[in-house]
Amino acid sequence: MKILGILNITSDSFSDGGKFLEPHAALAHADRLLAEGADIIDIGAASSHPDAGPVAPETEIARLASLVPALHDVGASLSIDSFSTPVQRWALAEGVDYLNDIHGFPDSSLYPDLAASNAKLIVMHMVQEKGIASRTDIPPDAIFDRILTFFEQRLAALTAAGIARERLILDPGMGFFLGTNPETSLTVLGRLPELTDAFGLPLLLSVSRKSFLKALPGTPEDASLAAEMFAVRQGAAYIRTHAPLALQQGLKVLEELEPDRQ
Repeated sequence: MKILGILNITSDSFSDGGKFLEPHAALAHADRLLAEGADIIDIGAASSHPDAGPVAPETEIARLASLVPALHDVGASLSIDSFSTPVQRWALAEGVDYLNDIHGFPDSSLYPDLAASNAKLIVMHMVQEKGIASRTDIPPDAIFDRILTFFEQRLAALTAAGIARERLILDPGMGFFLGTNPETSLTVLGRLPELTDAFGLPLLLSVSRKSFLKALPGTPEDASLAAEMFAVRQGAAYIRTHAPLALQQGLKVLEELEPDRQ
């Protein structure tokens, strides 16, 4: 299992907007995430929650350019979280290790660039067809079939373009990316093994500080950690989190309690 440490270099991310917008603050936080056990730094330069403002591709690239070379210099494994084609092309030219697209790479004009690269691709599902998340009501009993259909179609398109299947990682989405009803996210979280069985590809889950966790008892931090650990037990191969140290420590406790599972 690999941990992606979340680094938002934005002004309006829902939980830490503005905290790491300045390059020195971003670099310090990246160092902290790596020290706490993150295997990969997932950098987002534009927010995608329902209340986020627009960010031009040039602004995304400028924010990333202030950080990516320095992290490359220290050997960090990097993921760029963007659904902007110009930003994705820039990231590929920079040799990043992962691209993370909340729309799952819908732009076929990018496919030759993707096929020519070695980057792994985090193919995310969301109910919105374009842009940032919106407040959309999707019934819990309808979501799983939508996810299956999306991945079937998108994987067929990507592999037909010459993108090796083994480079693909699936993210079913969580929170507003699935709908406003917390039960919709909880339903998907409980059915992760079915996604693994259906596609045979590694799964990534990003539940950290999502609003649907308010439906669970405890603090947001407690609920995030519990949901992340549950996702790992459900077979998730990647967890994207704000708190890699807590996840590392929690999983070590489980290893001690459940030695036969290792």
